[in-house]
Amino acid sequence: MFCRNYREKGSDQLVISTGKLRIENNEEVDFTSEDLLDEGEIGRGAYGTVNKMTYKKTGLAMAVKRIRSTVDEKQQKQLKMDLDVVMNSSNCPYIVQFYGVLFKEGDCWICMELMDSSFDKFYRFVYERLKERIPEVVLGKIALATVKALHYLKEHLEIIHRDVKPSNILLDRRGAIKLCDFGISGQLVDSIAKTRDAGCRPYMAPERIDPLTGSGYDVRSDVWSLGMTLYELAIGRFPYPKWNSVFEQLTQVVNGPAPQLQNNYNGVEYTHEFVNFVNTCLIKEEQSRPKYSQLIEHPLIKSYEGKEVDISRYFTNILNQMEAQGYATYTMNDQWP
Repeated sequence: MFCRNYREKGSDQLVISTGKLRIENNEEVDFTSEDLLDEGEIGRGAYGTVNKMTYKKTGLAMAVKRIRSTVDEKQQKQLKMDLDVVMNSSNCPYIVQFYGVLFKEGDCWICMELMDSSFDKFYRFVYERLKERIPEVVLGKIALATVKALHYLKEHLEIIHRDVKPSNILLDRRGAIKLCDFGISGQLVDSIAKTRDAGCRPYMAPERIDPLTGSGYDVRSDVWSLGMTLYELAIGRFPYPKWNSVFEQLTQVVNGPAPQLQNNYNGVEYTHEFVNFVNTCLIKEEQSRPKYSQLIEHPLIKSYEGKEVDISRYFTNILNQMEAQGYATYTMNDQWP
C-alpha cells in the first residue's frame, strides 16, 4: 500500500493522492478520493470525522476516517508503513479490517471495514433509553473478543493499542465484535494531540498519568483500560464519579483506590468469573496486573471460547430499536454527555 502525490506549482499543499486499496480476495487497486461515493458522516471525535463511503467500481461499503494532520511527506511515509503492518491484521476475526490510506488537502483518509455501531452508543441506548442491562453473556463475548484482538496485535504485529475504550470496540448485526483505532503512527497522533480535550474522562492507567510510577508503556496499561471498559459496559456508567476538574479526575485515578466491581450491583448478580476478570484488570499496581498471555488463560475467557451465544439476534434487536428511534449508532463525539 502506498500513495503518490503531486503539488500545485508554488504550493506546499498536497492536492491529490493516489493510494492502493485492498478489496475482495486481497486484490490491490489504485484509487483516489474521486473513486469514493460519500454517503454522509456517521461519527465524529477529537481526531476527526468518520464517513460512510462506497468504492464506486465494486460497491464495497467502508468507513473512512478523515483525520486532520500536519505531518510532512517523510512522516506520511512512516504512517503508510505503519498502516501496511496493520493491514496484515486481516487474519484476526476480532480486528476491524483496513483497506487503504491516502492523503488529501491535509487530511489523512483511512479506509476500513464498516460496522454497525460502537459500544459507547450501544450501551447508553440500552441503559438510558431502554432501561435495560447488557447481559453478562454478551459482556463475556466482548471480553473474549477484545483480549484476543489485543493479544494478536502485540504478538503478531508488535502493536500496543494505547486507546482501549467503548467507542473503539465495534459491533454488527452478524454478531461480530471488533477492535479498531490502532496502529496510527506517533507522528500523526502527536500532530493532532493538541486538538484533544484534556477534560475527556480518562481510561488511562495510573502509571500513564503519573510516569514516575511506571517504567514506560506496557500492555498492562491497556489491560487497565479494558477493565475500565468492561466495568462501564456492565453498570452503564463510567466507573469513577463525576469530577469537577481535570486535576481532580487525574488525582483520583493516580492516588485514589481502583474501581472494583461487586458481585451484586443494583440487584444484578454477576458471576465470580466475570467480577474476578474485571477486577484483575483493574489491579492498580502495574507490576501485579496481568498481561494478555495470562488473561487469555483466565476461566472467564476459557469458558466463552466454547460457549455458543446468539449475540447476532441480540445486537440486531437493539440496533433496530436504535434506528427506529433515530438514535445515532456511531460515536458523534468523545465527550460524556
